Amino acid sequence: MSVFSDETRARAREIIARYPADRSRSALLPLLHLVQSEQGYVSPAGVEFCAEVLGLNKAQVGAVATFYTMYKRRPTGDFLVSVCTNTMCNVLGGQEVYDTLAEHLGVGHDETTADGKITLEHAECLAACDYGPVMTVNYDFFDNVDPQSALGVVEELRAGGRPMPTRGARLCTLKEMAVQLAGFADERDGAVADGGPGEPTLRGLRLAEQHGISVPGFDPNTPIRSKAEADKAAAEAKAKAEAAKPAPAAEPAKAPAPTGSAVASGTPGNAGVGEPAPAERAAGSTVPDVQAPDAKSPEIRAAETRQPDARTAVPDAPGTKVPVDDTAPAPRDAREAQAAGIAANAPAGDGKPAGDEAGAQERNLKEAEAGAGTNGAGSAVASETGVQK
Repeated sequence: MSVFSDETRARAREIIARYPADRSRSALLPLLHLVQSEQGYVSPAGVEFCAEVLGLNKAQVGAVATFYTMYKRRPTGDFLVSVCTNTMCNVLGGQEVYDTLAEHLGVGHDETTADGKITLEHAECLAACDYGPVMTVNYDFFDNVDPQSALGVVEELRAGGRPMPTRGARLCTLKEMAVQLAGFADERDGAVADGGPGEPTLRGLRLAEQHGISVPGFDPNTPIRSKAEADKAAAEAKAKAEAAKPAPAAEPAKAPAPTGSAVASGTPGNAGVGEPAPAERAAGSTVPDVQAPDAKSPEIRAAETRQPDARTAVPDAPGTKVPVDDTAPAPRDAREAQAAGIAANAPAGDGKPAGDEAGAQERNLKEAEAGAGTNGAGSAVASETGVQK
């Protein structure tokens, strides 16, 4: 019997279909959220499921699942309460909020209450320093909390209520949030009807409005054009610029070049003196230029950068020559080339550096032994003499 429901498997196929066929492993992150939405954490069965549908091994999936803290490796409560204890929130009282909740709930970091309702965790920066101290419940914000207000939120959750976050949508369970993180819409009535930006977030806009600050030439009523519209406008501008160019002046007739001259033969050495060199000679290749990066989607450019192949131009820029796969050499030719390389680069033997002459070493050794019969100084002199020789 399958651990995961048919709905989860159908959603997994939908997630994978969002990515190119040869980039399906990019679906791993949303798939991990998907299995977490059914089991409440990424279980060994969830790791195996992701590996199965993506054609990966379990070690590859486990390496990703253990890297990101949003993927839980053991059963988690319906509500994940994260209290920021990083520098700014800590100075403003974040640690006191965490300690109060830990004592009240009787749990520590990454531990769940006995009723399975709440999991408490320390959190690093939650990116809301202007609202500190902050805590999140299933990643929705509760701003400017203190120990008492945090206790009020927790008690309402344990009683079955859904307190309204300071900013963001209405609260949902961790499993419901995982569905959204996997890329599926929240279907609850009024799920995104509430919330709005807080005053600290709007402070910069208020100051800009107060002092008349704006981006030069910015018109808020100007619509944002789609890529197709922008391409069309660029093509029209280019055509207009081409039409406005003056016609090239007729070149004066040239006297015939002497027979056998470098100019007549079109040698590269005289390109520019007489007849200009052909484009392929000037560029060094007849391969066409690669399209500009804007002609490719960001996903394709990112994928090509991470995993280039023979068809990928690197770096991706106009003028880059496209790499071409040459015909593989025949086995016989390859063996001959390898043999020639070995013959031309004989390895050094007996631990001697390549290029040492055995005769010179033996001569130095004999001279050093001869000098050893006199005294220490003579030995050193003889040795130096031998080395110099």
